[in-house]
Amino acid sequence: MEHIGLVGNLQGFEQKYKNYGAMNLHSGLPYWIAKNPLWNYYHPLRGNARFRVAVIGSGITGALVAHTLCREGVECCVIDKRSPATGSSCASTALLQYEIDVPLCRMVKMMPEKDAVTAYRSCLEAIAVLQDWLRQEEVDAGFRQVPSVYYASDRKGSRLVGREFAIRSKHGLPVELLDRNALYRKMGIKAPGALYNRVSAQINPYAAAAGLLSRNMEKYALTLYTHTEITRWEQTAGGYRLTAANGSRLDCAYVVVAAGFEAGPFLPEKLMRLTSTFALISQPVEEKYLWPERSLIWETHDPYLYIRTDESNRIIVGGEDIPSNSAAVRKFLSGKKTAMLEHKFRKLFPNIPLKTEMA
Repeated sequence: MEHIGLVGNLQGFEQKYKNYGAMNLHSGLPYWIAKNPLWNYYHPLRGNARFRVAVIGSGITGALVAHTLCREGVECCVIDKRSPATGSSCASTALLQYEIDVPLCRMVKMMPEKDAVTAYRSCLEAIAVLQDWLRQEEVDAGFRQVPSVYYASDRKGSRLVGREFAIRSKHGLPVELLDRNALYRKMGIKAPGALYNRVSAQINPYAAAAGLLSRNMEKYALTLYTHTEITRWEQTAGGYRLTAANGSRLDCAYVVVAAGFEAGPFLPEKLMRLTSTFALISQPVEEKYLWPERSLIWETHDPYLYIRTDESNRIIVGGEDIPSNSAAVRKFLSGKKTAMLEHKFRKLFPNIPLKTEMA
């Protein structure tokens, strides 16, 4: 009943503050902004411009799309209403896994099996491509290949792990099945079992996005318009016309919407239901306390707990999702959610001295 009461209170609180400013993609100071020097780039669109392709959003998705276009010689620009990469990308915990949030054994019931498998294989391929691009462009984004452990939270999760192992094995996807004893020997985690692979990775998403954008500006003369909010768009005979809040216009043949959680207004109908997730970053921990291989860790429970480290021996713990995208609600719950994440981590790893430094 406590959970039901909390949801009811959240709905009332969110309704009260539903018009409380524009959407905030994160609350507080994200770790990656504290860790990396802020790219103080200010270049609003003033007057009118024309490009073959306009990419809306300068986060990691927009940066990767622009990099792809620049490599192929396509004239393009990137537009963002903020400073570069300071939307949701700078608050991402950036676990790079070929596993999608929806398990493959469930995806095959939602679409043709070959399409679901293609989605998983595409994610697998993307990790290697990203590593290659960062190396080629000499962008230091803390890319590190690490294993992934997807553990069963309970008996129901154990059955899910079994089904998931079977279908991934069927299609030749990299996966190992660990039983209870093997999981404890390898990771020190007490759970019914887990899926394990060695093809996952982690990254500093702000450094990756900012680095790729900067490199493409130098190498391919990519144009980046910041502090430029697109408030109107219309189809024209030659493609599209985008109009900014200051009245400036940009004509293009194609538009790529890479606005992430803020893509909703550009869609012809409402398809998005946004939630909020919480994360904490610990003080540095001595190497001897960290789990083997510094694997990415997540679980079958929904919403799931997820854990990684960074090169400074800090531990990043995320989860505790709520059905709200209100900044006021997030601020209200931040302390309680941080305490819950600490509790869940200590239950999983009671011998690791985790102390939260940022949340």
